[in-house]
Amino acid sequence: MISVLRHRTYRRLFAAQVIALVGTGLATVALSLLAYDLAGADAGSVLGTALAIKMVAYVGLAPVIGALAHRLPRRTLLVSADLIRAAVALSLPFVGQVWQVYVLIFLLQTASAAFTPTFQSVIPELLPEEREYTQALSLSRLAYDLESLFSPALAAALLTLVGYHQLFLGTVVGFLASAALVVSTALPLPLPPARAAGAYARATAGTRLFLATPRLRALLALDLAVAAAGAAVTVNTVVYVRDHLHRAGSDVPLALGAYGAGSMVTALLLPRVLERRGDRSLMLPAAYTVAGLLGLLAAASTAHGGGWRWPALLVAWAAFGAACSVILTPTGRLIRRSAAPADLPAAFAAQFSLSHGCWLLTYPLAGWLGATAGLPTAALTLGLLALAAAVLATRLWPAQDTVQLPHVHSTLDHTHPHLAEAGPARPATAAPGGWQHTHDYVIDELHRRWPATGRAA
Repeated sequence: MISVLRHRTYRRLFAAQVIALVGTGLATVALSLLAYDLAGADAGSVLGTALAIKMVAYVGLAPVIGALAHRLPRRTLLVSADLIRAAVALSLPFVGQVWQVYVLIFLLQTASAAFTPTFQSVIPELLPEEREYTQALSLSRLAYDLESLFSPALAAALLTLVGYHQLFLGTVVGFLASAALVVSTALPLPLPPARAAGAYARATAGTRLFLATPRLRALLALDLAVAAAGAAVTVNTVVYVRDHLHRAGSDVPLALGAYGAGSMVTALLLPRVLERRGDRSLMLPAAYTVAGLLGLLAAASTAHGGGWRWPALLVAWAAFGAACSVILTPTGRLIRRSAAPADLPAAFAAQFSLSHGCWLLTYPLAGWLGATAGLPTAALTLGLLALAAAVLATRLWPAQDTVQLPHVHSTLDHTHPHLAEAGPARPATAAPGGWQHTHDYVIDELHRRWPATGRAA
């Protein structure tokens, strides 16, 4: 897997990603402490609102930014996003009102909504070979998992030496270092859209691509299964550890660490497994595994007493991390396979937005149900949601998911350049109602719907 780092441009971008993630992790810890200083016992509601603002920014703004991304060089866009994030982090220690936190968080997450999809859309162009791109996806998954483990530990160590306000300075340094690495890297220019379109059409292009492509519709359902498991872990871990198991607060990061460890180990193993097995044969069983684990968690949550419950929780959290990693790691492969190069920024922006829409549903569901109806009900509800998502994904994703598809163009003349692009080896042939040919099929201006009936337009 590490061999992919021999590519100089990718190596610098990956380093920029890792450094920015560490800075983000420091900001998360510092923001929690800042919220407590500003709101005291209401700090939880402040953080909950900030999290909701984050998700709204991701869901609402990522497609809009993706639609405008072709107007700017990618390096300019990435560096600008990092500089905005650094400026926001530099401002956070000086706020004195809760509403100021909300405004700054919105600006910070808007910049992240610009940075992340743009970064994701560059990597498949830098690494066109499938094996190397898969390795890059696994490294990216590892980076996120390491951030969840390393940043809190680093923050805890720094807090023994400095106040939490200084953690924001670490965040600033991280974003500035990320910007410096991007500045020193030559990136390919964004490809222009296939044709001019209105702002609304460009902003919704990625979503329309997802809804028209069977494997991407299935991916959205799988994202919902991941969000169900992730919400159970993120929102309710502290409740399980402190209230249900009556353990010390220091055990909370251990439980979260088990989730990250399961994800990391799986991300390390996946590249070789994906060489032998297809994405569908791994991702769908992982979604059913998530549903089953949530069902077992609901049953175990009704138990009281017994020394087995703490190690069982650690094993369950590691299993959640592994199953979610199996779904999340190959996501970029599906998107690259399903979009033309010019449409990759819009496709990744749509994935970023729509997947966070799933979290916007499951976060409050896990919290509200856990608080009002109890942990077993919350886990069971999330399990049923994950099961429904897995069944839907199975129905949406064709078992024979080939890239090259025969299809008929009913609105193109046989002299149209597109029908001649395949060359004499695979010429278009006359078919009832139009001309038929075969090629790698993606949704675009000439192919507006999936050829379930053999027709593209």
